[in-house]
Amino acid sequence: MKATIATAKEKMNKTLNALGNEFASIRAGRANPGVLDKVLVDYYGAPTPVNQMAAVSVSEARILVIQPWDKSTLKLIEKAIQASDIGINPTNDGNVIRLAFPQLTEERRKELCKNVKKYGEEAKVTIRSTRRDTLDKLKKMQKNSEITEDDLKDAEKKVQDLTDQFCADVDKSVADKEKEIMTV
Repeated sequence: MKATIATAKEKMNKTLNALGNEFASIRAGRANPGVLDKVLVDYYGAPTPVNQMAAVSVSEARILVIQPWDKSTLKLIEKAIQASDIGINPTNDGNVIRLAFPQLTEERRKELCKNVKKYGEEAKVTIRSTRRDTLDKLKKMQKNSEITEDDLKDAEKKVQDLTDQFCADVDKSVADKEKEIMTV
């Protein structure tokens, strides 16, 4: 029974971490190396993340500098960034690639907030489905006489408390990200 609840907690934690990674890839007007996490470069036939091919750093608040370890990959990285959905045109000076993050418009900020809410809702759905699966396992254990009815009630309460806690954490993450996006 404890192992089942621990597994549920672990799955809910992974969902929260995945949400955090998703939020890191949303650009909020400031330069953030996380926006390149999903950009894959076709490097010798293998899709390779930019951060494995170059040093990515923030030189100023709104400028990201990408310095490839192999200069011959500059064009490949530039093409991959242009093909991605980042929405920023890279500047290539022959040594490094610079990404200048423009100020976000009010309309774009609202659009990003909608996406943040959508990701938050998806995370809560995943957490609730983890709760449902866990409760099903616990009921099966009770049906097979592995745990008592009192144990089942206690476990159901623990699982519900976990679910409430993680849903509250998701709501807090969403609110924090929205605040970050709407801050000019």
